[in-house]
Amino acid sequence: MPPLNLLRRAGRGLLAASLALGIGIAPAAALDDTQRKEFEGVIRDYLIKNPEVIQEAIMELQKRQAASEATQRQQALATMKPLVFDSPRGVIVGNPQGDVTLVEFFDYNCGYCRRALADLQQLMKNDPKLKVVLKEFPVLGPGSVEAAQVAVAVRLAAPDKYYAFHEKLLSERGQANKAKAIEAAVAVDVDKAALEKALANPEVNATLQESLQIADSLGIDGTPSYVVGDAVIVGAVGHDQIKGAIDSMRKCGKAQC
Repeated sequence: MPPLNLLRRAGRGLLAASLALGIGIAPAAALDDTQRKEFEGVIRDYLIKNPEVIQEAIMELQKRQAASEATQRQQALATMKPLVFDSPRGVIVGNPQGDVTLVEFFDYNCGYCRRALADLQQLMKNDPKLKVVLKEFPVLGPGSVEAAQVAVAVRLAAPDKYYAFHEKLLSERGQANKAKAIEAAVAVDVDKAALEKALANPEVNATLQESLQIADSLGIDGTPSYVVGDAVIVGAVGHDQIKGAIDSMRKCGKAQC
């Protein structure tokens, strides 16, 4: 039975029971102690006999909360759009002149991000018009922060090597940290001395702080998370859902037509 019908049935049941008691439906403050206890008893008995009403109410609440969060994210995205899509601190891969931009927030210690790398590779391989912006979002502990700092330093010291580094580190087993990230950078021919120098640049932490600011404004608290057009997509939703949002952007200018 649809949630609305269940709630209507619940309302009819409570109304009928309250009328039978002769107390009517009135604000709690208008009831005396005896009437309040009787009314609370009616509600309790009805919910015990019809527990599915509680489940349906919870589902409806979650649905409304999700809708509210989506609206808040869209409003925040409208304000943060220049930082999200055009900040020079984001790393651009794919087609820099692409007609649709996909932004990914990731953490080098995120197992889902590692699996999502294949989705990203497939999307770029099959879509030459796709622009991708990568943003470090280290939320899984000190090792993640260290790895993200090295990643930004790679962008500063050898921007042409960033994506190779990115693929290398995300493909490694075990926990990412500073040592492992530097090892991955050296493996793709980033000069270690230049990298160490770049790590001391204040721009490293400024970049990560910007990502944190954007994520906080958009209500992003996990990785991977994506932004496509007017939509924030949280979680490893898979290739098909992301591609669907990209296709919709081309069709109607929105992530969902």
